[in-house]
Amino acid sequence: MLYNMTDIVSTLDMIDHQHLDVRTITMGISLLDCARGTVRETAAAVYDKITARAKNLVAVGESIEKEFGIPIVNKRISVTPIALVAAACAEENLTPIAVAMDEAAKTCGVNFIGGFSALVQKGMTESDRRLIASIPSALASTERVCASVNVAGTKAGINMDAVRLMGETIKATADLTGDRGGFGCAKLVVFANAVEDNPFMAGAFHGVGEGDCVINVGVSGPGVVYHALQSCKGQPFDVVAETIKQTAFKITRMGQLVAREASQRLGVPFGIVDLSLAPTPAKGDSVARILEEMGLAVCGTHGTTAALALLNDAVKKGGVMASNHVGGLSGAFIPVSEDEGMIAAATSGALHLDKLEAMTCVCSVGLDMIAVPGNTGASTISAIIADEAAIGVVNCKTTAVRIIPAVGKSVGETVEFGGLLGTAPVMPVHEFSSEAFIARGGRIPAPMHSLKN
Repeated sequence: MLYNMTDIVSTLDMIDHQHLDVRTITMGISLLDCARGTVRETAAAVYDKITARAKNLVAVGESIEKEFGIPIVNKRISVTPIALVAAACAEENLTPIAVAMDEAAKTCGVNFIGGFSALVQKGMTESDRRLIASIPSALASTERVCASVNVAGTKAGINMDAVRLMGETIKATADLTGDRGGFGCAKLVVFANAVEDNPFMAGAFHGVGEGDCVINVGVSGPGVVYHALQSCKGQPFDVVAETIKQTAFKITRMGQLVAREASQRLGVPFGIVDLSLAPTPAKGDSVARILEEMGLAVCGTHGTTAALALLNDAVKKGGVMASNHVGGLSGAFIPVSEDEGMIAAATSGALHLDKLEAMTCVCSVGLDMIAVPGNTGASTISAIIADEAAIGVVNCKTTAVRIIPAVGKSVGETVEFGGLLGTAPVMPVHEFSSEAFIARGGRIPAPMHSLKN
């Protein structure tokens, strides 16, 4: 891979003035060989393997930062869905495995560890049920563990029994972590069409189709794209798209460089670069502000979905030319609490849950980091999950819900998480009940276009 001086100078300017960074180096680790007959034995094996594999991850990331001058914000670990690893255990409570994951993450010095997860898009095993039942206590008793459950897929349809269960699980998690603003729910994602190589939290897990260990890198750069669009004010959308493509190419080239270096130094195969635009609460690092730069008075007004569709597509087209292996989610994220412009739009009343749902049809993931009133019922949360899963299933794309019932808070108040998780304004939900709909259970069948074989 060749770099010329102009590219280097341009990249340094992006880092210094436009919030360009590598959001995460994530090491994926298979724990399939950690399955034991008891939770205690499994937890010990999980701790031992994670700490053995990832012991040098943070040191290598820091050395790359210093040598190349590239900020690497997070170093993270993803593991095999724990519901699979714990299938041989007889105990009901799988929280001790989450505690072992948390201790391993602390020992290795990583920010988060993902994979307290289950894949239940078509049905639920006893191990899946036990894992989901353990999520509230697992997230309440750990700091760095993230959980995810895949409840739907284009090939399988939507498991509405799992959807109902996840609404209840989110409510229970919020209650157990209510003293921290429902922080446990910020570490819990409900997916449709979850991918196996996602390096971003809270939804990362190491898929069963992956090797024993792999390095995935997630880049970011909303501020860089926003800055680039300053040069094409009033220009037609063809120019806007081309500008974003060229910028995404530069961002992804940096991610490819970091991924290659980390892979070589750790002696671990390179997996993918996820070229998603992942915002932060910092001013100038917002996806919402990119959309507004295209001509919208405020994110959430009419035209927002079209603007986001253009952005997501142009990012993908630019990124795929810059790396041998692009994967993960790759596009643009729209987490409300983690994006300064989204926070402002939601606070002003311009951005509502229904509009966010429409935007998820064309973005990378889904309804992300959204706070709702603490008295929102479990069936309403399940119905929100079902709507988002339907978008993913019908459109053959990954969608997700990371929603936080803000215990004791109502519309107009805020929940403070700090750091990258930011500030979540409490947004209204529909007051009309979906309880009878969710109570039906069963499975919504896969769409006709799932029959592609």
